Amino acid sequence: MPRKTSPATGRHRISRRTKIATGGIALALAVGGIVVATTAGRTGEASADPADASFFIDIAKVPSGVNVNKALQKKGARGTFTVDCGRNENQHFNPDNFIAQPGIKNGAQHLHDYVGNLSTNADSNNKSLVKAGTTCKNGDKSAYFWPVVRIDTGDEDKNPPATQPDRAGSAADKASSQVDCPDVASKLPDVPDQAMDEVNRNLDLLDKQIDEANARIAKGDLKTPQDIQNAVVGPLKDKRAATIDRIAIAIGRRAAKPTNLGGLAACVLKQNGQGGLDNGGQNSTGQPAELPGVNDKNEVGDNDGEIQRVQSATITFTSGGASKVVAMPQFLRILYGDAKQSTNGPANARPSWTCTGFEDRLTDHYPICPQNSKVERIHAFPNCWDGKNIDSTNHRTHIVFADQQGKCPQGFKNVPQLVIKLVYNIPHDIQVKGQYKVDAFAQEKHNPRSDHDDFANVMGQRLMNQAVNCINTGKNCRQ
Repeated sequence: MPRKTSPATGRHRISRRTKIATGGIALALAVGGIVVATTAGRTGEASADPADASFFIDIAKVPSGVNVNKALQKKGARGTFTVDCGRNENQHFNPDNFIAQPGIKNGAQHLHDYVGNLSTNADSNNKSLVKAGTTCKNGDKSAYFWPVVRIDTGDEDKNPPATQPDRAGSAADKASSQVDCPDVASKLPDVPDQAMDEVNRNLDLLDKQIDEANARIAKGDLKTPQDIQNAVVGPLKDKRAATIDRIAIAIGRRAAKPTNLGGLAACVLKQNGQGGLDNGGQNSTGQPAELPGVNDKNEVGDNDGEIQRVQSATITFTSGGASKVVAMPQFLRILYGDAKQSTNGPANARPSWTCTGFEDRLTDHYPICPQNSKVERIHAFPNCWDGKNIDSTNHRTHIVFADQQGKCPQGFKNVPQLVIKLVYNIPHDIQVKGQYKVDAFAQEKHNPRSDHDDFANVMGQRLMNQAVNCINTGKNCRQ
């Protein structure tokens, strides 16, 4: 079932996301973290919206070798590491994206299929992901998610659209709206296993300090940016507490304490309904902090129709053509494809579509497969890491693709390449009629070029080291 959302309650509440971000901002400034900009698509109403007939192609008309890097298939370490995370049997769906739209509920405005981490939603961060359960049999808590595929015959009665938020609501409603503060909580550097307990103790202390500030806000003691600065930010810098110092030391990095956190104080005030809200309940990007959600048929925005459950979801890490790979850091974020390719241009869009038995060709059209073949999506992620950052402002510059020889740009390191293969049992007549489509932002009009995939690495270092060893030694490991 989709995750239920509810509005914030009470005007004097610092959300848990803000609590983590408060400590994360201080640490990120101390150890070189990055602030990530957020984006979201426009809202829409569920209605009959089939994909254009020109988006479909007979797979037999796609020449062999098209969009397939044969050089990489014959080069590099030959080992693989395959993780069994199921097929989303527990029906974990939501229209969130904590990587590209952190903190914005329903921000993706299209529904995602999830495997792996059980907690994944708009408010996910490193701490919440580590604490959650997983569908992966080997305990991998990584988050793997992609837009669902639907069948849309265009002749069913559609449910009413989800209720739109009341932009002209009362002052109390506006006060309880959430504002998206800069999300740098997920930019904590990789934490060594031996340091995890000490880091967690200090993160708990940060929570306690924020809880104490919450109590003072509820009593009405804190009303100005300086009040928030003293009560929320002050303890993070206080020499007696030295919380940030202890975390930095635990992860092996010492840096000067941050000196200018005034912007955070103002943001916390807005988050708690003090000092006004931009654009009548919207965040600073002009996006509402919670967009319209799904209706009772799991339809959202312009995405309607019957969800097609994957017949198989194969998650494999390979060398990507490299002779040797190194471990990717925990909490590394990687995007595949571009959900907004019509706006951003073709640079990051990737041909992803094929049919089983025709994996020697990939197309940017929806394939029409032979009777004995099934629709398949193949997502091969970027695999050259800059060696420093687990994310970047555009979520791309910190990790890029290797070249045709499997080599990375100067200064980048080959990490295991994630390849996700999704197979669907879509009836042949539906394919021929052009009645299936991928969920997408409204402006994409279900263009198959907007296909994309998201990944956050939450493997423990021990598990990641196993993956690296299997790849580099030529073993085909399955867990």
